[in-house]
Amino acid sequence: MADEVRVRIDSDADLVTARAQARAMAERVGFPRPDPTLIATAISEIARNIIAHAGQGEIVLEPFEDGNRFGIVVTAVDHGPGIRDVEAAMRDDVSGRGGLGLGLPGARRLMDDFELRSDSETGTTVTMRKWRYRDELARLREERSRRA
Repeated sequence: MADEVRVRIDSDADLVTARAQARAMAERVGFPRPDPTLIATAISEIARNIIAHAGQGEIVLEPFEDGNRFGIVVTAVDHGPGIRDVEAAMRDDVSGRGGLGLGLPGARRLMDDFELRSDSETGTTVTMRKWRYRDELARLREERSRRA
């Protein structure tokens, strides 16, 4: 599998880079449509939070294999002020910046696994995973070899 990809998040332009890198990695590791777009959308939501609340941070994309499944791990890290009320931030009806309040809960819905750690001393780390089972990967590879 491909190596990890790191994208520094300092501005809205970096969201485009992070989305493109995520989509490309998802396609390389064999995710069918619409999963690459779902992964990219979740990254957009998290990266916007980095810009809005911390100013800067980083998104790390890593392919992974785990027994009978494969996928992508997305880790977003910032060293901002942290989230005062994580429970409230994860609810659909709460917004910390006057928007729709869909950032964190929306990203959680788009991915298979979602973890959030946040405090005022170290900032916020979001780890998200999207995965596929190995039999799906075998089927995709077989389809590609038939087309070739």
